[in-house]
Amino acid sequence: MKNPSASIQIQNQDLVEDQSFDLEDWLPITASRNANWYYSAFHNVTAIVGAGVLALPYAMSELGWGPGVVVLILSWLITLYTLWQMIEMHEMFEGQRFDRYHELGQAAFGKKLGLYIVVPLQLSVEISVCIVYMVTGGKSLKNVHDLAVGHGKCTKMTITHFILIFASSQFVFSLLKNFNSISGVSLVAAVMSVSYSTIAWVASVSKGATENVEYGYSKKRTTSELFAFLSALGEMAFAYAGHNVVLEIQATIPSTPENPSKRPMWKGAIVAYIIVAVCYFPVALAGFHTFGDNVQENILESLTKPRALVIVANMFVVIHMLGSYQVYAMSVFDMIESVMIKKWHFSPTRVLRFSIRWTFVAATMGIAVRLPYFSALLSFFGGFVLAPTTYFIPCIMWLILKKPKRFSVSWCLNWICIILGVLLMIVAPIGGLAKLIVHIKEGSLPNTDDCADL
Repeated sequence: MKNPSASIQIQNQDLVEDQSFDLEDWLPITASRNANWYYSAFHNVTAIVGAGVLALPYAMSELGWGPGVVVLILSWLITLYTLWQMIEMHEMFEGQRFDRYHELGQAAFGKKLGLYIVVPLQLSVEISVCIVYMVTGGKSLKNVHDLAVGHGKCTKMTITHFILIFASSQFVFSLLKNFNSISGVSLVAAVMSVSYSTIAWVASVSKGATENVEYGYSKKRTTSELFAFLSALGEMAFAYAGHNVVLEIQATIPSTPENPSKRPMWKGAIVAYIIVAVCYFPVALAGFHTFGDNVQENILESLTKPRALVIVANMFVVIHMLGSYQVYAMSVFDMIESVMIKKWHFSPTRVLRFSIRWTFVAATMGIAVRLPYFSALLSFFGGFVLAPTTYFIPCIMWLILKKPKRFSVSWCLNWICIILGVLLMIVAPIGGLAKLIVHIKEGSLPNTDDCADL
């Protein structure tokens, strides 16, 4: 008697190998290649400008003016350089496109080693970003609630409840089929990111420096000055997370020998990085100048007036997080769906797609509920997983694949980025882990009181 499961497996394998079925046309990254430079622009803005921008003034309070400004500028320059490298390497071999980060890693490090190096890091980045965005969306919803309801009328809802509310929307958005199908959501998210960043720094400038403001090192921190300094480096690093989906974004752009995808992709990336600078630098500098050492982990928690404008800004954050979560989650969906179909011979059905995506949303929601510690998560993940994929792995791949002449400008620049990136990867998670341990030991949840201090 035939084994029914074996029969189903053979049928599924036949479906995948059927010439009428192209897996690349089904997977969310490569299903559509009709994007243009402006898709690149707003997808990159959505991917880069996120939770990290809200923490920049707090990171400045842990670093101080001098080191803070230096790290802010260096991070922008280094990550722009490594972003350009990845765009250039997308089609470095004629007739071949590296549509996913791990494919480029395999070209540089070898078929097996490339997977072992890149896949765990990329998955860790995308999962950690989705967790942080769950926390950020929930915190912003709670800020809206606290500011709108006011004293004496607040419910007993905690940050946990608001994370669950935010997560419920992701179960719906995760049903969108592929990367280009979320382009409208991503465009709205990009507009929101610019809007709330502008509100944050304009409101800070309008408020002016608070009374008795100090610009030393934050007195509110729960860890030592050294750990706080190291933690701030991770918070700065987390602000530049877009590299982990840059090849996936470029994969949605058509390419011909006359007009390779790197041209519109780079044009969009330049526009995106100008927008990033317009968002990041004013928020970091104005926020720290206004509140000094007393700035909160999320700059919007320090701002309470004008109340209506701050409520709007927090709602913009929520809308942005909805789109940003999907930009990062889509790469995870692509990877898991590919393995399930290619390796485990599942049928490419809607049931498979929905099951994978809802499981992922539920898992990130569960972790966010258990660890809703904003700056600690930013600093730990920023150093441990974002520093490699953003600051130095692109440089290592460039040295291997492009082979620049030893001691040339390109060779020296790459080695400088590698050294700085490795140091960041080593020291930043130490500060983030120390902060996280303190929070867990204290058993404290942020903003669990009835109302925020209005």
